[in-house]
Amino acid sequence: MQDFEAIARPGYAHRHLLGIEGLTPAEIETLLDLAADYAAQDAGAHQRSPLLSGHTVINLFFETSTRTRTSFELAAKRLSADVINMSVTWSSIKKGETLLDTAMTLNAMHPDVLIVRHPESGAVKLLSEKVNGAVINAGDGSHEHPTQALLDALTIRRRRGRLAGLTVAICGDILHSRVARSNIHLLTTMGARVRVIAPPTLMPGGIERLGVESFMDMREGLRDCDIVMMLRLQTERMQGSYVPSIREYFRFYGLDREKLAMAKPDALIMHPGPMNRGVEIDSSVADDIDRSLIQEQVEMGVAVRMACLHALVAGTRTPVRAEG
Repeated sequence: MQDFEAIARPGYAHRHLLGIEGLTPAEIETLLDLAADYAAQDAGAHQRSPLLSGHTVINLFFETSTRTRTSFELAAKRLSADVINMSVTWSSIKKGETLLDTAMTLNAMHPDVLIVRHPESGAVKLLSEKVNGAVINAGDGSHEHPTQALLDALTIRRRRGRLAGLTVAICGDILHSRVARSNIHLLTTMGARVRVIAPPTLMPGGIERLGVESFMDMREGLRDCDIVMMLRLQTERMQGSYVPSIREYFRFYGLDREKLAMAKPDALIMHPGPMNRGVEIDSSVADDIDRSLIQEQVEMGVAVRMACLHALVAGTRTPVRAEG
């Protein structure tokens, strides 16, 4: 791998990573290229880099997420950072003042990077304005999940060699999905054509303003697609009935062989996980070793999060401190 100072911030000058929206193609490419380097390195002996030695990374999760938290923890440790995991029970948090109190407490610990997952949209941005170190958004409400979009993009690019010109269908619970929003921002910015497919109750109003095409009919939406990205039904964010039944949802919006046949013959299948088999996706499709990228997505998670930590902290040989 190249010397880290030569690739520290070649166009990524942001203090935080709060979302994909607003990033330029060059900035996204910077993170993807760096992640690709780490993915190639990771395929070897899992060697530790001294890049973040002496730096402190805090995982602050107000929502449980074993997959994302573990991926960030492993990424930080492979860069030799000191890692602290903090899980906060959401029922004990009162928003507003308590969140700011949390920020003040953490700030006193002088973390260099704070990785935050929170059930409320905008909460991570609020925290970023109150702490001195860098902040990475690990998912906030229905807003964004930038590192998931980056790992999805890296997975696609490794298989297809590009993002521009591809047709990507994102199917399922668009309304509640921060993964969908981050992927829409990234893929459209990088020149892909994006379609969103959902029942009317799970399709956000005015979604076309984000530069996508919307479909209520899954078969029509999948026609000639290069990539089929399925989403989890986020029942924890639903109040009331959004689908008549799980059985009916799978019948119309679950990915099976019959619906997949509408996409290109070599179309690839993705899912951010965790999967609800028989709800969003049939097992025979999810486990298709020739077309499913689901396990590769998990593998790319560590490399992408190493790249994000690198981009935010590299360029300083001592821990990041207050700006302004």
